[in-house]
Amino acid sequence: MKKIRISLLGKVVIAIVAGVVLGNFFPIIPLAKVFVTFNSLFGNFLSFTVPLIIVGLVTPAIGDLGKGAGRLLAITALIAYGSTIFSGFFTYFSSAAIFPELLSVNPEMAAMENPEDFMLAPYFVVAMPPLMDVMTALLLSFMLGLGISYIAGTALKSFFTDFRDIIVKVIEGVIIPLLPIHIFGIFLNMTISGHVASIIVMFLQVILVIFALHILLLFIQFAIAGGISGKNPFRLLRNMLPAYATALGTQSSAATIPVTLKQTLKNGVRENIAVFTVPLCATIHLSGSTMKIVACSMAIMLMAGEPVTFAEYAGFIMMLGITMVAAPGVPGGAIMAALGILHTMLGFNETMQALMIALYIAMDSFGTACNVTGDGAIAVIVDKIAGKKI
Repeated sequence: MKKIRISLLGKVVIAIVAGVVLGNFFPIIPLAKVFVTFNSLFGNFLSFTVPLIIVGLVTPAIGDLGKGAGRLLAITALIAYGSTIFSGFFTYFSSAAIFPELLSVNPEMAAMENPEDFMLAPYFVVAMPPLMDVMTALLLSFMLGLGISYIAGTALKSFFTDFRDIIVKVIEGVIIPLLPIHIFGIFLNMTISGHVASIIVMFLQVILVIFALHILLLFIQFAIAGGISGKNPFRLLRNMLPAYATALGTQSSAATIPVTLKQTLKNGVRENIAVFTVPLCATIHLSGSTMKIVACSMAIMLMAGEPVTFAEYAGFIMMLGITMVAAPGVPGGAIMAALGILHTMLGFNETMQALMIALYIAMDSFGTACNVTGDGAIAVIVDKIAGKKI
């Protein structure tokens, strides 16, 4: 008998539905507090691992960028970063225009700022202080990553490569499998406390807005690529649709690389340029993921009655563009890498982070599809800039 495999998205949807249903019809407080206690333990463990995730993923990612094709590598990395940052600011201004008309300040969401005053408390709390704060982890990662890229030795690079593998195993083997239970506990607690109905409606509204924005972003990316290369942007985008469809199913930029590469070649990109830019952009170009994080965080803050200012988000988007380089090729990897700056720069607490994770994973396929399709646009631009000498 063939074993049925449920995707991470499917598990998250089941967790949300189960939390709402059980919270409405079976409000057994002692049993619910078991899951609340698990959430407390898991949330503290997540806070402990976030700096380690940043150091373990950002350091080798930056170190790897220092080697290879020199000028072409720098050009590709700058274009990818520019595309990611453009996505962030495009999303900010679009959301700032749409969300205030679509979403209103909600008392239930405002309660998320101090959930301990309105929601069930755990049976006990185990403190798990992180080894360092998030900003220290980021600065350390930049310093070590740049150092690794310049020195001749390989011992430190090998150490951080192994450390990255450990962190990825922790994400894949511990954090991601336990996320549905964590999300179930959050929604169970919110339902029993009476703080869930409007949040579900907000989820649906934000998902529709982000889907429309990411389609528009792809048109903009390929319009720019077509303008620079002198090619028909609609034909370029049409050729990349198989990669878009593949990413919807795999939820992984890395797993879609063969299809992305094949379709990029169909767009007339030279093979030596395509085999260089496509795998690199699968790691460092996450415009779709950035769009989701910016839009979802703005929606949650607006409904919670928190001020959303350009000055605050400008710094957040710039830092997010760098942090996204650390996102591993696993479903939900980008939001894991972004949790640290969501907390330090936007003040997201554990409950708001859990809502971010649930909302992000609900659109993970579309974000990944946007990422890999945009990789094709970058490849066309790099091919034009490289000229005939390469």
